[in-house]
Amino acid sequence: MIDKNVFITGGAQGIGRAIVNAFIAEGAQVAFCDSNKTEGEKLSEESGATFFLVDVSHKEELEACMNQLLFTWGDIDIIVNNVGVSRFSPIIETSVEMFDEILSINLRPVFITSRLLAIHRAKQTKPHQRSYGRIINISSTRYLMSESGSEGYAASKGGIYALTHALAISLSEYHITVNSIAPGWIENNHYEALTQRDHDQHPSRRVGKPEDIARMCLFLCHEENNFINGENITIDGGTTKKMIYE
Repeated sequence: MIDKNVFITGGAQGIGRAIVNAFIAEGAQVAFCDSNKTEGEKLSEESGATFFLVDVSHKEELEACMNQLLFTWGDIDIIVNNVGVSRFSPIIETSVEMFDEILSINLRPVFITSRLLAIHRAKQTKPHQRSYGRIINISSTRYLMSESGSEGYAASKGGIYALTHALAISLSEYHITVNSIAPGWIENNHYEALTQRDHDQHPSRRVGKPEDIARMCLFLCHEENNFINGENITIDGGTTKKMIYE
């Protein structure tokens, strides 16, 4: 990954932070954006990755960040669309505006970043010289399963699932593969506080960690893995395959 330019949305904490660190460890040139200034600057100082303060629900901010990277780097090899919020509320208390806001953070940025990279690639005078590109979208197992009050989140993650295979076809002429990852329970902050019951409900006998997702991102970005395209990869310790009767 030493010669690769990587851009990650929502990279300051949790899964995004693990992805930033994973690519840095591989020697890639990494930039990430986040709305959390404190955590973003902290990670940038610790890792050496470039931090952009961006509210992705404002498309102008995200586009400006992308365009600056394209100007500085000349191209972006890898985009990981990780940014997302988990906001659950009873449907009778969820306004249309609240629903739209979730989609503007979780779903729409996937289209914005992918579109800008495609526009950039289309302008290259010798596109055959650029034969590598990866987009990885972080979905969720909630694209196919839900609990009450998760309409906005489920819709956004289901949208990512569908948008991924559409983008894989549209971006093939630019040598870009597009895949999504659907994490299950990934504990970001208090892993040591989990109970044995929390772990044992997973067939893998443990709750997931952000690094589990980061390792799959690295795998998908290996140059020889370009035959994996338009796919969604579930990483949930086997939980969605487990039949439960009560």
